[in-house]
Amino acid sequence: MQAATLPLTTTPNRVTLWSALISVYLLWGSTYLFIHFMTERMPPLYMASVRYILAGTLLYGYARLTGTPPATRVQWRSAGIVGILLLTIANGCLTVALQYIPTGVAALLGGLLPVFLLTLNWVSFGRKRPTNMALAGLVIGLIGIYFLIKPDKLQGTGGIHANLIGAGLVTFGNFSWAIGTLLAPRVSLPSATISSGIQMLVGGVLLLLISLCIEPVTPWSLLDAPAKAVGSMIYLVIFGSIIGFSSYAWLARNASPQLLSTYAFVNPVVAMMLGTTFAGETFSSQSLLGALVALVGVVLITLGRK
Repeated sequence: MQAATLPLTTTPNRVTLWSALISVYLLWGSTYLFIHFMTERMPPLYMASVRYILAGTLLYGYARLTGTPPATRVQWRSAGIVGILLLTIANGCLTVALQYIPTGVAALLGGLLPVFLLTLNWVSFGRKRPTNMALAGLVIGLIGIYFLIKPDKLQGTGGIHANLIGAGLVTFGNFSWAIGTLLAPRVSLPSATISSGIQMLVGGVLLLLISLCIEPVTPWSLLDAPAKAVGSMIYLVIFGSIIGFSSYAWLARNASPQLLSTYAFVNPVVAMMLGTTFAGETFSSQSLLGALVALVGVVLITLGRK
């Protein structure tokens, strides 16, 4: 059955639903720190491309070896388009943005994603107005994000211009990610594992081509990468891509946009805690208050889903 083109007729298992959601909450919250470690001394687009090519190869190979039918040409095209939106554009923008702003700030800016998800689903994709409680949660969450990323909190390494570049890249990536997320259930996609593998392969190969054109790398530059970068990439391949992205891809096809969007409020809290502990990033008491306010928004959006 092509679940991406048909309305859901059954409610997803609650244990599966919340297991996938918690996986996205925690694992993706940690990816910001490991992307930072991965690209400290290596070109960002190159390392991101290798990450997705490896993860996509493993996922696609596992699916085929376990008997999953191959994707049709139409399904390859659809999954490839989604992969370009989610990985080449959105994740590529994030990876480059982390060269300009701290990991915690980048994650906090990701809290703007529900604006695009709920708005695009309202005015274009689903033509469905969010519930009043969901809208209230969105507003409260954005207030929390505001306290977290006020201009005086953008303590990047390159001054105000670097902060603007980093923030602009994350915002554009959010827009692309929202389109890809809302498009996924509306196009013909193969089974979840095959679909995730294709998205990573297509997104990763395109990232590699871009990297080879604009970064000082060759296809074999990974051989010269420091151990910290390679170890971080392995973590991202397993936990960020294979487990985390597969969970997100499943949620995009089985959960409401309101519920799915809550991860964008939880990830910043996880990223901020890890950045403070392991990367020496500092946040004021006002930032911590903002994180708590954002979590209130998560609860309201979750309770207000239809």
